[in-house]
Amino acid sequence: MKIFLDTSSLVKLYHRKTGTDELEQMFSKLNITHTFLSKIPKAEFTSTIWKKVRTKEITESQAQITLKLFETDFPKFIFRVTDSLIIEQARILISKYGRQGLRTLDSIQLSTSISLSKTADLFLTGDNLLKSFFKAEDLQTEISVSF
Repeated sequence: MKIFLDTSSLVKLYHRKTGTDELEQMFSKLNITHTFLSKIPKAEFTSTIWKKVRTKEITESQAQITLKLFETDFPKFIFRVTDSLIIEQARILISKYGRQGLRTLDSIQLSTSISLSKTADLFLTGDNLLKSFFKAEDLQTEISVSF
């Protein structure tokens, strides 16, 4: 199975929070052969981890360890290039869904997902609003598997 993860799902693999157990079970039960990410998580993941330090959810030492683990795992992921076509599609998606709350970084995640619609089997996000846009674009967001 080939999956796409946005940053909110990716963070769950490195920092225990609601949804982490389900995601870990999915990875252990399914034959996931490819994990696609946009290039955005390289910055957005880092920002999220440092925010957790600022809000005292984790220590600076924990942040550094988490970020190093993420960097070490880069070869496990297929990072989709954020090229001019992805950006133009993101602009169009903001025009389409902006009134419903689609924001810049999520538009790039959505655009990247759409570019993978014929390649990936499953598109995961922990963000309910982004998930609604995935569904509106007919991207598979759930799989029925018993854990």
